[in-house]
Amino acid sequence: MALITGNQLRAARALAGVEQKWLAEKSGVSINTIRNMEARGAEEITSGAVTVRKVQAALEGAGVEFTNGGQPGVRLAKGK
Repeated sequence: MALITGNQLRAARALAGVEQKWLAEKSGVSINTIRNMEARGAEEITSGAVTVRKVQAALEGAGVEFTNGGQPGVRLAKGK
């Protein structure tokens, strides 16, 4: 599934127990971009697809799984 909203990003980061700085470093995306993505709240993230994929991949590497069944969500990946 895909990262869709700012709230989903914030929840994923909290679930993984990581700070914005860590996520920026791991994903290769600036911390300001991470902040702007989270600031979207319940709205869809409008950053470029490559940027979103980098952030999502970093969080998935930290054990988070994105869900979009009915509404966007996150959970710990099985076995993590």
